[in-house]
Amino acid sequence: MKKLIVFDLDGTLAVSKSTIDDGMAGLLARLLQVARVAIISGGKWEQFEKQVLQHLPAEARLPALSILPTCGTQFYHFQQSWQLLYAENFTPEEKEQIIQSLQEAINEAGYTVEKTWGEQIEDRGSQITWSALGQEAPVDAKKTWDPDFSKRKKIQQILDKLIPGFAINLGGMTSVDITREGIDKAYGIHKLRDTLHLTIGEMLFVGDALFPGGNDYPAFQAGVRCVAVRDPEDTRRVTDAILACLGS
Repeated sequence: MKKLIVFDLDGTLAVSKSTIDDGMAGLLARLLQVARVAIISGGKWEQFEKQVLQHLPAEARLPALSILPTCGTQFYHFQQSWQLLYAENFTPEEKEQIIQSLQEAINEAGYTVEKTWGEQIEDRGSQITWSALGQEAPVDAKKTWDPDFSKRKKIQQILDKLIPGFAINLGGMTSVDITREGIDKAYGIHKLRDTLHLTIGEMLFVGDALFPGGNDYPAFQAGVRCVAVRDPEDTRRVTDAILACLGS
């Protein structure tokens, strides 16, 4: 019996940078009644608030929900209000090195973007994220920029040489996420295991980027049983099936 259901956010629970719809909010609330739930993503805390938490029904059992922003480098749990349990933040020197190397990798790869929406490079404390089209880019524009991940894989390969000792993962539709080496969704899975006193075998992970190099792949490497989904609609079907198995 699975006691913890772990979800990715963008591409899994919601379309990139969009809010969960009423149907997904209702499914999560139902799931929280019968199991623990965690959401882990490359996004910062404010994205979780905007995309998920503000849309859950009032009766949602929040103490059963764990939120892990920036690929598991931060952990929030609910104790009358949301509390930060830990954060693996970069030092100022690490941030400077990462941003400089990221700019060098983008130049070397030769991907010039003519139009952007918002900042391309975002400091999320424990993660530096590069969004090719900007943080506020519309979904339609994102879909066509790098659908096969080939552009970002080239940048990833360059960064692997420039900043060994850091983890470079591909997130969402247009993003590259950089954390400390060993601090990724596998790290978040292990933190969930230790904090919630569960075994890896008691967890189930649902995500849309479970392929090698995808930012969900470390969860698979951690040994969690995983379910790959294509989009939020697919996630709804999977969640319905999980609820049926749990008798809800």
